[in-house]
Amino acid sequence: MKVVVIGGVAGGATAAARLRRLDESAQIIIFERSGYVSYANCGLPYYVGGEIRRRSALTLQTPESFRRRFGIDVRVNSEVIRIDRANRRVIVRTADREYEESYDKLIYCPGARPIVPQGGDGEGCFTLRTVEDTFAIDDFIKERKPRTAIVAGGGFIGLEAAENLAARGIKVTLLQGGAQVLPQIDADMACFLHAELRKNSVELRLSSRVTSIEGGKEVTVHSASGDLTADFCVVALGVLPDTRLAEECGLELGIKKAVVTDCRMRTSDKDIYAAGDAVQIKNAVTGGDALFALAGPANKQGRTAADNVCGKDSRYSGSVGSSVIKVFGLTCAFTGLNSAAAGREGLDFDSVTLLSSSHASYYPGACNITLRVLFEKNGGRIIGAQAIGAEGVDKRIDVLAVAIKAGMTAYDLQGFDLAYAPPYSSAKDPVNMAGYVIENLLDGVKQYHWRQIPQISADKDAFILDVRTRGEFAEGRIDGAVNVPLDELRGRLSEIPAGKKIFVNCHSGLRSYIACRILTARGFDCYNLSGGYALYAAVKGEAEEAGVPRYPCGLPVER
Repeated sequence: MKVVVIGGVAGGATAAARLRRLDESAQIIIFERSGYVSYANCGLPYYVGGEIRRRSALTLQTPESFRRRFGIDVRVNSEVIRIDRANRRVIVRTADREYEESYDKLIYCPGARPIVPQGGDGEGCFTLRTVEDTFAIDDFIKERKPRTAIVAGGGFIGLEAAENLAARGIKVTLLQGGAQVLPQIDADMACFLHAELRKNSVELRLSSRVTSIEGGKEVTVHSASGDLTADFCVVALGVLPDTRLAEECGLELGIKKAVVTDCRMRTSDKDIYAAGDAVQIKNAVTGGDALFALAGPANKQGRTAADNVCGKDSRYSGSVGSSVIKVFGLTCAFTGLNSAAAGREGLDFDSVTLLSSSHASYYPGACNITLRVLFEKNGGRIIGAQAIGAEGVDKRIDVLAVAIKAGMTAYDLQGFDLAYAPPYSSAKDPVNMAGYVIENLLDGVKQYHWRQIPQISADKDAFILDVRTRGEFAEGRIDGAVNVPLDELRGRLSEIPAGKKIFVNCHSGLRSYIACRILTARGFDCYNLSGGYALYAAVKGEAEEAGVPRYPCGLPVER
């Protein structure tokens, strides 16, 4: 059997190595149009920032190592320019010739291509997608010693580029077309990332869609918020499936011209399989079609494709989109649906937001984690989660990713038997706590969200009760709130107006929950603020930074 693999990064390299492990006699050829194979493209920004110092560290394998260990013929700087399905052959172009290569089976892993606006390929303009891109940026910084940079785009690559350029002593301005960075998370959660970027001297311009770029000795970026000039620009506006070859040879295409595959990663041609960023797959939460340009799914899909080429009945069950990113001193991770996606799906859902310690609060070094978990109101199925904090974020999202993929509910979260010791967690882990909080809501405990506060403040039948300490209350409060510290509440019940809805808050939501239990037992109609004053303050701070009187652009008040 002769197998040709187009693309030698995550999906392609994994597929080729798996093929060899399953079939020692197969002839396997990888065509990679760049000069590198099996490279760590997720690590590229960290080479720019100096965290990764050796260029060789970016390449997990080389053509020579592939050949020695796996007996695989890897041909770099070799671009496949046409797939001839009828004759089962590909046409390959190198620097000095074109030739054809036959195949019995083809695994198509071309990846994605960066979105580049008009002029975005001019002098001083860079993308950050390949090893060559990375070295070009590094060489430019070393040779030209730039002082300023514009990063166009606030997704994964844009955020990582901003951090790592700042680590090189460069003044960075980050332009984001939408009202928040990292649109995969909820807008209010992104406020924590906005604050962290500004804290680290990154100038953040939101709602600044880039329209065009003028390259040169200085680069000018034209955007919705005006023109901006810097010494150079990194374009990180997202990616699209790079499926020109698939389109030209007539393979079935789907979302954004991604290649349609079945659960065995087989395309509409029985002899062609596909994997990676160019492939349309299933969203494991909704069952609908989706795109996930992520290394984890690409590797799994490559393995699945190889298995089926070799006759195994291996199936890829879809992705929940689990991701994690470092933004200076914060880690942000998420999995499943965010609120906007759940709304588009028409799901009847709600969310809980907790402020928990990364490990036992009495053990030194504990840090806060803001954890949001989305769930269906009917039955409590977990459909999404987001977390932001200094440490312990990734492990909580990993646990929740498993819960989501398995279709588990809030009741399952409560029973998770997770590892505990004071330096690492709490006896009731934040994941367990999320389950308890959701169960409370499903059992009738009521909550409200910060978006409802303007409506609540205007309601003459509403009473806002803050149960934090007097010192906390003095440092900041919700307009119109009355302060009765939790420990004094039972002795001051006469100050709580009967017949009104009582909207309670504390810093994190725990003390206010206890207050709601006390008041509910005495006949009051109580609501607890999800995320507490901590989340409200983050949103309010974002609004003030953006020059909005109370609430930020892009975070609409719930009516």
